Amino acid sequence: MLNDKYQKLAEALKEQYKDALILTEEPMKNHTTFRIGGPADIYIEPAYSSIIPLIQYLKASDVPFMVIGNGSNLLVSDEGIEGVVISLGKKTSTITISGDTMVVEAGAMLASVANAAADAGLTGLEFASGIPGSMGGAVFMNAGAYGGEIKDILESVMILTTDMEKKVLMPEDLSLSYRHSSLMEEGGYVLSATLKLSRGNKDEIKAKIDDIRRQRIEKQPLNFPSAGSTFKRPTGYFAGKLIDDAGLRGYTVGGAQVSEKHCGFVINKGGATAADVLQLMKDVDEKVYNEFGVHLTPEVRIVGRDFS
Repeated sequence: MLNDKYQKLAEALKEQYKDALILTEEPMKNHTTFRIGGPADIYIEPAYSSIIPLIQYLKASDVPFMVIGNGSNLLVSDEGIEGVVISLGKKTSTITISGDTMVVEAGAMLASVANAAADAGLTGLEFASGIPGSMGGAVFMNAGAYGGEIKDILESVMILTTDMEKKVLMPEDLSLSYRHSSLMEEGGYVLSATLKLSRGNKDEIKAKIDDIRRQRIEKQPLNFPSAGSTFKRPTGYFAGKLIDDAGLRGYTVGGAQVSEKHCGFVINKGGATAADVLQLMKDVDEKVYNEFGVHLTPEVRIVGRDFS
């Protein structure tokens, strides 16, 4: 049951941000691609114009909060998330194209951004067409696939710093590397990104996007909930191959399983808990280390109560 503090806060927020969707005790399994996660005390989908004042209000009120995108790279605790979850989605997803430049709000889905680029005859974003995340999350972790990364096309990013300052950063300011940006250590909230693309043949661009989507369907367990690649690629290795070679294809803990289709994915076979997934990840790391002397680092972001 929601305590008085958060009940009153929810009422105040609903009065102040009438254009936002605000829910209390909202199960986070409804907002993650893993379909796992206990309740957030308060869940908010704000309009783009409300993001900064909302974050400033929560920070000034000393209320714990976190900002998420599509929830495609999150494992949320079974105990849920204390405070406020700000979800940037459809209300913060405007895409503006001018010449070979795109300005994309943080909540826009990468598939939609890639399609918009293709429709405009712009190439360079095809790799992102199959990544089930949002623009903000993609910048935060320098998302990549099929030989491309966000850093390859990022011209600048607008963020709100932890000091509540709106600021434009260049790629060199973000220390972008494999599945990493400096935002992970320094904090800050992505508001929008400016992408620099190139002119291309529209039919060829769309054919490449179609080919990438076909490969995903063939190779990835898209018929089960997951958070994509569970572990980062160890230097000199592939996580999925190490897991397979360790004899862990199909390894199961509760409702969580190492995918039989692609060992780099942990899937929710049905009713998996965060505890199931964490135990499975621990078991997999230990087995791979014992077999090959290589530790696996989670690519999935683990958040919520009891996870700090």
